Amino acid sequence: MEYVRLGKTDLLISRVAFGAMRLTDAGSDENVAAVVRSAYDSGINFFDTSRRTPESEKLLGDALYDIRLSIFLSTATSARTRRELEADLEESLMTLHCDFVDLYQLEVEKFLPLPGEADNLYDTLTGLKNQGKIRHFGIVTTNFETALKAVESDLYETLQFPFSMVSSEKSSELVRLCEEHDTGFIAMQPLGGGIVENIPLAVGFLRQFESVIPIWGMKNQQEMEQILYFNEHPPVLDENFHRDVERIRMFFN
Repeated sequence: MEYVRLGKTDLLISRVAFGAMRLTDAGSDENVAAVVRSAYDSGINFFDTSRRTPESEKLLGDALYDIRLSIFLSTATSARTRRELEADLEESLMTLHCDFVDLYQLEVEKFLPLPGEADNLYDTLTGLKNQGKIRHFGIVTTNFETALKAVESDLYETLQFPFSMVSSEKSSELVRLCEEHDTGFIAMQPLGGGIVENIPLAVGFLRQFESVIPIWGMKNQQEMEQILYFNEHPPVLDENFHRDVERIRMFFN
């Protein structure tokens, strides 16, 4: 497994990251534990969830209980007040069976919390980091303008944003901007929200960007092994590869 530095967090994250949003489709708790443990044994060290999907957060926490200190754990909140944010974090810590999370992400769309503002969100995140309840914090958004402001502000350590082979060139420019600002870039929806079916092409496209960490939503062993295989055996990035990527990109754009 290859490991990539996640921007200014300095965390070394596995090139394949595990998204827990589909764990509720895995069946029994035993199946969940098996796929999560298999991911860990394969070298995956970054597991991502959210308070918006409490069932998945609980399943992940139960499955990671005995290896928690050997992995990096990320969860998110869509809180809009200090009280909501603190309550969400406490709930997540209890659900995930831990005293801190390595990365805490604030889910926003058309506004960006800043220091000293009335909502107190940014200052609360800073306070929680000083208390050791979160190690790092970042932004999750699907809004390009908000993402741009977050990176240019240099206030957030990471950005999680949709990025795949069907994304626009603006998204690729955003990745390069993150590199300039040393902001960790986490790619959500690496299969374009389910519209990309060619996994080798999808993996090959993302591997062109050395700093990008894709979050793959996996619910069973077969899906995980497929992603891991093509991560270790990516397609040759030749003229045919670029032509196929461009054909698919043009079709969906």
